[in-house]
Amino acid sequence: MQRRGSNHRLPSLLFRSRISYVMLAMFATMSAVYVAGRLWQDAQNRVYLIKELDRRTGKGHPAISVDDTLKVVACRNQHKRLAALEMELAAARQEGFIGRYTPETKGNHTRKRLMAVIGITTGFGQKNNRDAIRKTWLPTGVALTKLQEDKGIVVRFVVGRSANRGDSMDRDIDEENKNTKDFLILDDHVEASEELPKKMKLFFVHAADKWDAEFYAKVNDNIYVNIDGFGAMLASYMDKPRVYIGCMKSGEVFSELSHKWYEPEWWKFGDGKSYFRHASGEIFVISRALAQFISINRSILRTYAHDDVSAGSWFIGIDVKHVNEGKLCCSSWSSGSVCATV
Repeated sequence: MQRRGSNHRLPSLLFRSRISYVMLAMFATMSAVYVAGRLWQDAQNRVYLIKELDRRTGKGHPAISVDDTLKVVACRNQHKRLAALEMELAAARQEGFIGRYTPETKGNHTRKRLMAVIGITTGFGQKNNRDAIRKTWLPTGVALTKLQEDKGIVVRFVVGRSANRGDSMDRDIDEENKNTKDFLILDDHVEASEELPKKMKLFFVHAADKWDAEFYAKVNDNIYVNIDGFGAMLASYMDKPRVYIGCMKSGEVFSELSHKWYEPEWWKFGDGKSYFRHASGEIFVISRALAQFISINRSILRTYAHDDVSAGSWFIGIDVKHVNEGKLCCSSWSSGSVCATV
């Protein structure tokens, strides 16, 4: 009995197995057809895209090779690096850590460096002094341009702005400059007698940024300068990269508030109350490296009550050649001098 039941179940199992195989085969066939269809469709899309690319570029070959692609990627990386460096450079300039002067080039030739930039400090009520200078030693018009082209010397009157920006004093200076074109106007400085040291510092900052010269000179507007003699004197110091030239002096530091030459920082100069050696403020000269030093460190260079003392203080702690030049002692006109008080 038991063997007969087993024989009856065997055909049934075989029949079910055949159905399963048929179903599996059908599923596999359908899957293969589906995958083949997708592959064919993708191939057709690729063919279409290649033809469309060829049609639009008008070429029968790829628009760009692998080597060209690598070159493009490298170029883009260089552009990104250049942009980053430009941002870093702009940030450094904003912080005052680099000079902003870039020599002009014409073709393959770089503009020749100037011999000197002379800044004549002046003020709103000193037009008579300026006119006297123009009539004596400062050329005007075309001659002023020729002075720069032929002798490499730039001369400008240096003035700031009025506390009431745009008032009649500002307008008078603008009008005068329109006619003479011999001003360096410090838009970031307010004219005031107590701000002369800051004005002097800003002159060197702007001059170093605007002109590339061997020397930079600060001159008062009551000083007569022999331009030819001045240029010849400077030529003798061309071999000294860091030089501070002037009529050197020192003097008493006045701590009395009522005194004309009162120094608010008097206590810094010791018990002897004597200034360190420095050039007279009537006229003094610094070399290119020192002007750049002032420009770079403008935000941390302290000014004292007087412009000559302030300038001298900046060069005490650095490797600078101090030159006591008798030709720049202008108090009295003497043989060999290149300046005199008017």
